Amino acid sequence: MSVTSFPNLTALAQHLRDDLENKKYVLLYAYNGTGKTRLSTEFKNLGKNGDERDTLYFNAFTEDLFWWDNDLENDRERVLMINAASRFFAGLGEMEMDNRIRPLLNRYADFDFRIDTANREISFSREVQDGDTTMVVDHIKVSRGEENIFIWCFFLAIVQLALDGAEAYRWVKYIYIDDPISSLDEHNAIAVANHLAQMLKSGSNSLKTVISTHHTLFFNVLCNELGRAKKYFLSKGNLADSYLLRETGDTPFFHHVATLTELYEAAQSGRLYTYHFNVLRAVLEKTASFHGYPNFSACIRRDEGDPDGILHARLLNILSHGNYSLYEPREMLEENKRYFRKILYDFLDNYPFNPALFPSAPSPSDVLVKDTAQELETAKS
Repeated sequence: MSVTSFPNLTALAQHLRDDLENKKYVLLYAYNGTGKTRLSTEFKNLGKNGDERDTLYFNAFTEDLFWWDNDLENDRERVLMINAASRFFAGLGEMEMDNRIRPLLNRYADFDFRIDTANREISFSREVQDGDTTMVVDHIKVSRGEENIFIWCFFLAIVQLALDGAEAYRWVKYIYIDDPISSLDEHNAIAVANHLAQMLKSGSNSLKTVISTHHTLFFNVLCNELGRAKKYFLSKGNLADSYLLRETGDTPFFHHVATLTELYEAAQSGRLYTYHFNVLRAVLEKTASFHGYPNFSACIRRDEGDPDGILHARLLNILSHGNYSLYEPREMLEENKRYFRKILYDFLDNYPFNPALFPSAPSPSDVLVKDTAQELETAKS
């Protein structure tokens, strides 16, 4: 797999723009905390020229264009306010956005809404059953997840206007979407990815699109739906503020393989941080589920030289109780680095992957058995 290093986000964003000269879609997978949102902002900034813009984007900042007025005085008429200054809402007054958003929202939610374009506010309502009577409750405050879904559908309605060449969005050359589905379950993740792909492929539009996400299933569905897209795994580089792009090839990207490659490289280099335990546990959980086990502990090897399961229990305890932050990474203690390597190398030995991806992984007989006595003594103490 080809890997390219970039010294900063600006260089990386420019590379994506260069890719889009020859490709219609670029798909990025990256862990949370890698810098996806900042990358989307840098991509957008490269398209600024005075008052001109060329990128319609969806990221965490898009959600900040909406905020709640909870009617603190009367606690009745709660509305979601709109930032009228953003060109995101350029077509709000003329485009009958209610009618464009509602069919999209009906795919994912059971509440309704009304946009007051004069006051730039949105009110929500929901039908409730009271005995044999159906009542409409107005001015409800929807949940955070429902709010995110509504904003996503609002964005999709604008994307469709841009794809259709509406005058208000003629300035759009690129669409950049960063993690739209943090609140959706797996069923809706598939539905959102499929619907988005079909929308982007519809018609003969010339718009180019970048989509970045940390959601494995969402990414894989997009890889299948947008088969000719450029597909990347994004990670931080060894130097401060640097980044690596690893091409995932023409076949759908398999998250667990790329994750294991990252963990393996970290283990080999010695640059192991506490959050790597969380990443490793996620791989173990998915593997256990795939093989029908109820708990990830089934994927941690219990050694013959540890009949009482002391080391196994210690490893399990480390994985079960760590709350390790991606945003304040701390390097592991040397003792925990040994535990991490043992779990990882045992896993690679139990579930063989392509050896070309792990060219110098120690075998249990070479390294792990030799370390077991020392680890057991540590665990007992």
